Formats: sequence, C-alpha cells, structure tokens
Amino acid sequence: MSKVEEFGAALLSSTGQKLGKRAKVETFTEVVFTKSPANPKDRPDGLIVVTVGSRQWRALVEAKVGNSDLDPDQIERYRQLAKENSCDCVVTISNQFATTPSTHPLEHVRKSRSKIPVFHWSWMHILTTADLLVSGEEVADTDQLVLLNELRRFLSHESAGVKGFDRMPKEWSELNKLVSSGGVIPAKSPLVQPVLEAWHQETRDLTLILSRMTGATVDQKLPRSHQHDPAKRMKDELAILKDEGQLRATIAIPDAAAAIEVIADLRRRSIDVGMSLRAPEDKKSTKARLNWLLRQIKREDGEALIVRLMWPGKSEDTQFTVSELRADVECANEGKEHLAPHGFHIFLTDRLGAKFTQQTNFIGELERLVPEFYREVGSDLSAWQKKAPKVQADRSTRTDVTTDALAEDAEEFDT
Repeated sequence: MSKVEEFGAALLSSTGQKLGKRAKVETFTEVVFTKSPANPKDRPDGLIVVTVGSRQWRALVEAKVGNSDLDPDQIERYRQLAKENSCDCVVTISNQFATTPSTHPLEHVRKSRSKIPVFHWSWMHILTTADLLVSGEEVADTDQLVLLNELRRFLSHESAGVKGFDRMPKEWSELNKLVSSGGVIPAKSPLVQPVLEAWHQETRDLTLILSRMTGATVDQKLPRSHQHDPAKRMKDELAILKDEGQLRATIAIPDAAAAIEVIADLRRRSIDVGMSLRAPEDKKSTKARLNWLLRQIKREDGEALIVRLMWPGKSEDTQFTVSELRADVECANEGKEHLAPHGFHIFLTDRLGAKFTQQTNFIGELERLVPEFYREVGSDLSAWQKKAPKVQADRSTRTDVTTDALAEDAEEFDT
C-alpha cells in the first residue's frame, strides 16, 4: 500500500481518503502505543498513516486469515485503543465479505455506540483490487507493477488462505424445509438472519468474481435507503423472503445494457438470472420489437432462456422461450393483437431441485449461472436509445426560425 501508489489509493478510497500527489502513505507493524491497551495481549496487526501537509489520518488494522473470523469484542477494544491514541478508525481484514467497506459484516460492530468507524476489506476484495490494477495495466511505474503482481501471486496461492464465499449456513437447509412444506416464516425466526447475512456475503463475492472476469469494477446496486441502513435492508429483504419466498440481488456492470437481476426462489428451488430492457419505441409492432431483441441474442440454446414481455396498461405479462420465439415470433401476438410491449425481461432459469437446498451446491450453481448468463447473453445486449432529433427541412437555417419566420408560420397555421 505504501509503495504502489495506485493500490494504496484504490483501497483507501473506500475509507473516504482521496490521495493526491501530496499525500504520503506509511504503514507499520508491531506498533507500540503511547497509551497502552488495558489488555496487554491486544496488539493490532498494523497501522496506516496518511499525511497530507500538516494533516494526518490514522487507521489501526486487524486481520484474520483462513477460517478465523473477526472477534467483535476485540474490535471494540481496538476502537477504544484508537480513540485513546488519536487514530481515526479501525480497518478489519478477513475472508468475511461486506457489501460495502463501510457496512461491517458483524452486526455487533454495526450496532456499536462507539464513534470510531470500522471499515472492512475481505482478502478477496484486496486480491481483486490488485488483479484489476495489474490486468488493466493501471500502475504507471514498472517496478511498482512487478511488486503488485508479486502480491497478487502470493494472495492467489492456496497457502495464503484467501478464499471466496463457498457455503450457506446450516440454517439454509432448515429454512428450505420450512418453505417447501408450506410453512410461514416467523418475523423473528432464528433461521432468517444467518441466511440473509450469508446471502449478502455471497452477492458481494459474486461482484468480485465478475470484476475479475470483466476487468471492470462490478458493484451491487442497492436502494439509497439500504446503502447506509443495514437494519432497513434486513427488514425489507425479510419481508420479501416471507411473502414471496425469494432472495434477490441486483448487480451493476459498467456500460452493460442493464443491471443483472438475480432471484433465488425457495418455493421453486430455482435461480433466475436476467436483465430488463426497454423496448425500442421507433418500432411499432410486437414482431419488430421482438426481432430487435432476438438479433442481439447469440446463445444457440434457447430452451432455458426466457423472454418476458411487459405490456401497457393492465395487460398481464407473457413469456416465451427464445426457442419458441425464433420458431414463430408471431406467437407473442396471440391475445395482444392491438398492443406492443414496452419492455422485455430476458433471463436464464435453472430448477436445481435438491441441489438448491444444499449449502455448498447452491453457492456453486449460483456462481456458475450468473457469469454464464452475462458471458453468453448479457454482454451481447444493447439498450435502446432514442435517436437524436434531426433538423426539420423547413427550418434548416437560422433565418427559418427568426421571430418574423415564426410569426409567418403562426399566420398560416390551420387546424
């Protein structure tokens, strides 16, 4: 972080530190504090100091490797240590995932009354940041690039213990049994919170997977009300899980035609991955609008790929497989002869059966389907854009639109 400028800037930007040319980053281990901790065994793994002119920003760092999870009590003690030694925040690092660096994966940390903020980086986030900078050739200095690549080599080696999210909690199987038997999920069910927290970690891991695959920074798209209020997010997602038996996520890929919408349906034991596109308004018929979409779909296997048509007014949505539409695009007109769809949702669906309820198989299938959809379908789609207005033939020069010319048009106006 202190030697590779772009790497330090990329990581520290998530803590609100924007590093300019005057900024100096220093990093330390085995730090001795002026005011010693109450517990002599408490020794944070590191300290980051950013100096800009006379201003300094300091962060204590606590890291866990492999399967070791962060200890909320230890973090609270480090918050107190930071306060006593004029440090601005604590940064934690582990194989646990956070939706955003400012939304800590531990609920106890999020709900703490301490005014010292805690940021979190997963090891996979750090590895992905290094990979994007190296693969995108975004490090200007050659020696720094070599150094960062060595970090990438080290973190990606199995002995480093860096891993993605690979299994749902034990409550996942129990929750599936409850839903499949027609049971109602109680608002305070002990099964729900571990499942939702695991879903948040997995969807974050998915964005990192897609980031490494595309070479672009992929993020989860959250409503504004959820970005800084994890409790509201949990409450709203619990309501969807209770009412519809679904886990949902929206993933934004830079410059893609639309965000990727992911739905894990516990009732159907299926995963749907798709995108929603606005229908081209310069094409009037259903056939023309559908052909515009079908021309963009390169995937040959159209049986598992479905197009949902959204119709105006109160007319219900209809859906067809891509294979059906390729065979006879007119089938979409049946019962809708005088309408034209205003939008399409194209999605890949897979009913997983028993695999859906299994802790590791569910994650494996999800991480197969989402990249598969984007690679084979989503990356080929383009959003429709209204064409730029043309200059009217009778108003092609400045003199055609003077006040005198407009007055003449007004005189000749005939309804």
